[in-house]
Amino acid sequence: MKNTIARLSCLAFSIAALPTFAAKVPALIIDGQNNHDWKATTPVLQRLLEDTGLFTVEVATAPPAKDAKLADFQPDFAKYGVIVMNYNGDMWSAATQRALEGYMKGGGGMVIFHAADNSFTPWQAYNEMIGVGGWYGRNEQSGPYVRWRDGRQVLDFKPGPAGHHGPQHEFVVETRTPGHPIMQGLPAKWLQAKDELYDFMRGPATNLTVLATAYADTKFQGSGEHEPQLLVIRYGQGRVFHTMLGHGPDAMKSVGFIVTLQRGTEWAATGKVTQKVPADFPGPDKVSLRN
Repeated sequence: MKNTIARLSCLAFSIAALPTFAAKVPALIIDGQNNHDWKATTPVLQRLLEDTGLFTVEVATAPPAKDAKLADFQPDFAKYGVIVMNYNGDMWSAATQRALEGYMKGGGGMVIFHAADNSFTPWQAYNEMIGVGGWYGRNEQSGPYVRWRDGRQVLDFKPGPAGHHGPQHEFVVETRTPGHPIMQGLPAKWLQAKDELYDFMRGPATNLTVLATAYADTKFQGSGEHEPQLLVIRYGQGRVFHTMLGHGPDAMKSVGFIVTLQRGTEWAATGKVTQKVPADFPGPDKVSLRN
């Protein structure tokens, strides 16, 4: 009898000692319209998120521009822990707009990827979600420019259009909020592969924190300012990670882009980051690439 009890006790201990695995976070990538090549970038986004082992990824492809079927496009946002926006195109229906707003106010997560911050100029709530955006009629009525000057985040209310980039080039990204979970452990400076460097971005800029900037050098037709490249925004109870990096598949090979996307998506979904900084993360002098 004692031996039986002992065996049962050992079995119970062994079961209790087994690791427990949280369910993977369901993620939804939205594409279908974009002035960038979404057909090439969506598969990369999906692979990069699945590579973490943290996400299951589905894709919702909206109908093409000017297609009447867009009126019926309404993903079930509530099914997902995080929405990844790879969309820059025609306005969604009022019902779909309300659904996304409700999802985010209720504590949803969203990632704004590159040109998704060009989209939906008239949609005020979306502009609040992304913090800053560019192009498509945005100007001083949209809100201030956001820059980094003298060691702090600055709102610049001078008039002018929103959205610009010079020719693609390598550039140094500087960590500005090292204590944020997305940025913890990353170098103070690291080199991004040849990419578009967005500048002159403006918007409501409410509940926004700049995580990292890049200097938009005038020799590349830039603003001459330290411009935000990675941001987080709180919208209601929701969390938004906004990355301006990743113009196309080549730029998306940059380890700096990959790691900040993966960590940013985890934070948007859960409010924390469990991923370690990999050994191949770049420093300021040399680009690090993955195939």
